[in-house]
Amino acid sequence: MYLGLDFGTSSVKGVLIDAKQKIIATASSPLKVSRPHPGWSEQNPEHWWKAANLVVAQLRKAKPKAIAQVAGIGMSGQQHGATLLDKSGKVLRPCILWNDARSFEECKDILATCPEAMDITGNIPLAGFTAPKLLWVRKHERKIFDQVAKVLLPKDYIRFRMTGTYGSDMSDASGTYWLDVANRKWSDRMLTATHMRRDQMPELFEGTDATGQITPALAKAWGMPLRPVVAGGGGDNAAAAVGIGAVKDGQALISIGTSGVMFVSNDKYSPNAGKAVHAFCHAVPNTWHQMGVILSATDSLEWLAGLLKTPAPKLTAALGKKLEGPSSALFLPYLSGERTPVGDAQIRGAFLGLAHETSEKEMTHAVMDGVAFAFRDSLEALKDAGTNVTRVMAVGGGTHSELWLKVIATVLGVPVDLPVAGDVGGAFGGARMALMAATGASYKTICTAPKVAKTILPDSKIKAAYEAAYKNYTKIYPAIKDIK
Repeated sequence: MYLGLDFGTSSVKGVLIDAKQKIIATASSPLKVSRPHPGWSEQNPEHWWKAANLVVAQLRKAKPKAIAQVAGIGMSGQQHGATLLDKSGKVLRPCILWNDARSFEECKDILATCPEAMDITGNIPLAGFTAPKLLWVRKHERKIFDQVAKVLLPKDYIRFRMTGTYGSDMSDASGTYWLDVANRKWSDRMLTATHMRRDQMPELFEGTDATGQITPALAKAWGMPLRPVVAGGGGDNAAAAVGIGAVKDGQALISIGTSGVMFVSNDKYSPNAGKAVHAFCHAVPNTWHQMGVILSATDSLEWLAGLLKTPAPKLTAALGKKLEGPSSALFLPYLSGERTPVGDAQIRGAFLGLAHETSEKEMTHAVMDGVAFAFRDSLEALKDAGTNVTRVMAVGGGTHSELWLKVIATVLGVPVDLPVAGDVGGAFGGARMALMAATGASYKTICTAPKVAKTILPDSKIKAAYEAAYKNYTKIYPAIKDIK
């Protein structure tokens, strides 16, 4: 048996699979985000650990014999979070998350200090990345900075709690802005530019490597007498790609979760930093990937749901099942800044075209359209990098709305495949990596594509209307970017 744990922003999910990759059981536990100041986003790492224990307890209660046979654990994790530990392994402050925008000035500092940064990392520095966060801590919380002995990403903190190992995988490490992505190693030049040292970094592994075994005490607490090995794992999107078999050149997925991602697997390193396309290592060996990233995907819908005091599923259900064209309003989903294609941490969202007759339905429709247009921006940026996307597989909470998938398929102009059990993509990918770490099996044989539950095709009848709406959408950011 193999366990996958997905440490997302809003929950921890777990999936238990057998040697044939059949899902035996799933479980989840919610998480909350703290926003102590505008633009800030933090979580207490102890809450991840408690949630992980709750998930394992649920799985153990449901399948005690299966849990006792677990031979490997793999993790998927929200990327970029700065988890700061002192020399005793104690957490020094709440983790600064991927969607925290406070360190935008520090991004400028990095480029001023290290003009070759984009060549080394393959990416533009963004406030969401880990390195700028450490510069911010150095500038504003110097006593804490001076105590930092290790910087760990969220899932890697859980690895430390499980095994005592300070480790990370290539895909997650790519999002720190300290990695030489082309050569899959820490960059001393980037560390020096941000006043960090190599000894403060975790050891690097491939996602399919074994990084250690869980401690005897934890094995007893979790009912896992085999003391399973813990795989390197992956950043959430790379792990989701492993989960749906997107490991070959050109295979693409979109993740419609708290954030939104358009992900394409590459057999070579293919950066396009100018359009804020992320060029990262994949979670499997000798493979890379490109990502276009939207910071507020389902988060935009949840924001509207909070304002209207109506659950998001009820808002989307009210639109019905037939798509007749774009909303009469336009929505820019930059609620916490945006990555692809603008790389702007300070920009904020906007509604345009509101009128007396604008209803809750029209606003909901506009939010769904706006997120779809943001995915289109990512698609165009990937095209600029020479990547041709002919179809995508969709994962994440947003896939529960078939209407939203129809909007996205029409805006992108490509078929959208919906996999069976797509809601556990990251956790399932983690479980696959656990299987590979424990058995030595190759990702080329393990990472097969799942069965497709349904394919959503673009609607040719309304494509022209959506093209016109998208052109109007692309005019919004240039018009408002200096209004902050």
